[in-house]
Amino acid sequence: MTDTRWIRIGIIGAGRIGKIHADNLRAVPGAAVAGVSDPCAGEELREWAALRGIGKVTTDSEELLADPDIDAVFICSSTDTHVPLIKRAAAAGKHIFCEKPVSLDLARTEEALEAVRAAGVQLQVGFNRRFDHNFKRVREHVAAGSIGVPHLVKITSRDPSPPPEAYIQVSGGIFMDMMIHDFDMARYLSGSEVEEVYAQGGVLVDPVFAAHGDVDTAVVTLKFAGGALGVIDCSRRAVYGYDQRVEVFGSGGSVAVANDYPNTAVVSSADGVLRDKPLHFFLERYQGAYVDEATQFVACLREGRPVPVDGRDARQAERIALAAKLSLESGQPVKLSEIEKLKEGHGHGV
Repeated sequence: MTDTRWIRIGIIGAGRIGKIHADNLRAVPGAAVAGVSDPCAGEELREWAALRGIGKVTTDSEELLADPDIDAVFICSSTDTHVPLIKRAAAAGKHIFCEKPVSLDLARTEEALEAVRAAGVQLQVGFNRRFDHNFKRVREHVAAGSIGVPHLVKITSRDPSPPPEAYIQVSGGIFMDMMIHDFDMARYLSGSEVEEVYAQGGVLVDPVFAAHGDVDTAVVTLKFAGGALGVIDCSRRAVYGYDQRVEVFGSGGSVAVANDYPNTAVVSSADGVLRDKPLHFFLERYQGAYVDEATQFVACLREGRPVPVDGRDARQAERIALAAKLSLESGQPVKLSEIEKLKEGHGHGV
């Protein structure tokens, strides 16, 4: 493709994230949202689409995949639909942007990646935090050698409130649902692969997590191929807001970023030193990152270059998440090389 061609995109799944991507794509140079599909599409969605100049609204994603004028699709539907949709989209010759994770089962994920390879299309996965202005700067310093050789990677990831029970029971658990972003960030920030994982967790926020075999608070330690160590602490509820901080410490120094705030005003008085709470949730905190990941996806398709976050990145993050789950269950560290020895049907989503 040349850089003068418009990329026409279909949105599959018109929930919150699908609508966010649709709105963001309207501001992306060279992109046009040609249609949207959702099994529950009705008058409300048609009105929403009409206000945005989106001409096609359907309940059947196959209509978008069969449309010769659509170049790519954004898969924003539930996780259990990702693999079949990726395979169908690849067979139809569509480039693909898919929200994370690709699936909750490594064998199924590999099926999807093989379909993409066989069709020769591109697949970008929605690890939007790589495009955050703060985290990108950390990665730039690490890659440039500003802090020497990385020794420690520290990631804090805490949501302001837990999700509803209906979501918890289908989420795949804290490691695959929430911390998978952090596992990808650990690889991205360090520039190194994870070799071993040790996880501890507990139910400290809400007993509903235990009812679904999950935890709401976890600490995961990582060993990287280059010898560095990592620590990720995660909670489903931080009463003061969305808490997203990282630090990479190395032989020549460290680089760290704090939370984003609505403003930088700090009030100092006899009563104390006060400032606003951090931005409340991921939609506010990563608004710019969502726009940038869509912009990069479209630019790569127009210019014929590889996407910045591909299927292998998805698979690696899923492997780390699975190792963390196995470690929590066993109480022992788990090497990622052991994951490859597991076969489908062992009850661990392999």
